[in-house]
Amino acid sequence: MDANVILPFSSSFLSFVFAILVADQWLRRRQPYQLVWTIGLLWYGISAGTEFLGGAFGWSEPLYRTWYLIGAFFVASYLGMGTVYLLAKSRFGYFVAFTLLLGGLFGLAIRGRYPDSGALGTAVIGFALVAAVVVAMTTWRKREWSAHAAMAVLAIGSVAVAIMVLGAEVAPPGWALDPATGVPVGSAIPGEVRVLAAPFNIAGALALVAGAIFSAYVYMPKRKVLRGRRLPPVVAQAYGLVAVVVNFVVSLPRAWSAFRAGTLNSRVPATLLIALGGFIPGWTSGLNRFGITWAFYLGEFLGVLLIFLGFLVSIEVFSDFRLPFTRIVLARRERQAATPAEQMEMEAEQGRP
Repeated sequence: MDANVILPFSSSFLSFVFAILVADQWLRRRQPYQLVWTIGLLWYGISAGTEFLGGAFGWSEPLYRTWYLIGAFFVASYLGMGTVYLLAKSRFGYFVAFTLLLGGLFGLAIRGRYPDSGALGTAVIGFALVAAVVVAMTTWRKREWSAHAAMAVLAIGSVAVAIMVLGAEVAPPGWALDPATGVPVGSAIPGEVRVLAAPFNIAGALALVAGAIFSAYVYMPKRKVLRGRRLPPVVAQAYGLVAVVVNFVVSLPRAWSAFRAGTLNSRVPATLLIALGGFIPGWTSGLNRFGITWAFYLGEFLGVLLIFLGFLVSIEVFSDFRLPFTRIVLARRERQAATPAEQMEMEAEQGRP
């Protein structure tokens, strides 16, 4: 009953089950965010699966490389990318551009921790800056293409880091574990590669968490202290972010009252669970980078569990439960129909024409 075996196995199993359910949805509805989330959940399952195999049967260099590549670069970024597609018709692309820039700056800031980071470590800010400009300009000129632009950036980055991680010289014995907890750490990977993980993790985790909170804001009963204004483009985006945060906080009492009355849209608690599920593993994996590993596997399991519960809670997402890839319906729930006024308000918040 080793926690280093049980927790990763549970995370991997739940991720694969979750991926099957979302893939089944994609086959029925053909929404791009469902396909990208399916890929992200598969990455989650594979990453946790390597941890299970390493804990149960021992680590090897190929297993360790796979763990680092998928866990450090792919899991958060592809789950966050699914949220970017979900909110593609909104102005969320500006926030994504900001997170890419923030990730690049963080990668530049932590170069001092990795003396061998070299010129490649500096190049991370250049790539992040170009990516941020591309996503921001696409959002400005043709908003519905912003998710495709972000996906193109992610695809190029994924190929590049895969080549780097698989070709990097790993310190003997070919993997690294925390001697106190037995949890894998990234110290066997060269510093120049570790620096590159910052934009992937920060942009992906922030997109997942912030996108979920924004979705909750869209569907919750609101009290608007700050309303929309006509402002210059950059100022307008900064003001819009502040307005959403302020209005979200002051609207919480109304949302709580609606929840107690049973009238709160199911997407509100669902997306808040997803936000919490994205935050916890992002935090514990960040602690892992700095040598605090005791919560790593627990955070990973709680993350996928809370995101899964969030999807199950949402009637809009799972209005019916079917045997995957069949027409057999196991259970069905009634969807909550929005009033015309609520629909107009939701469309306005999402930035639709």
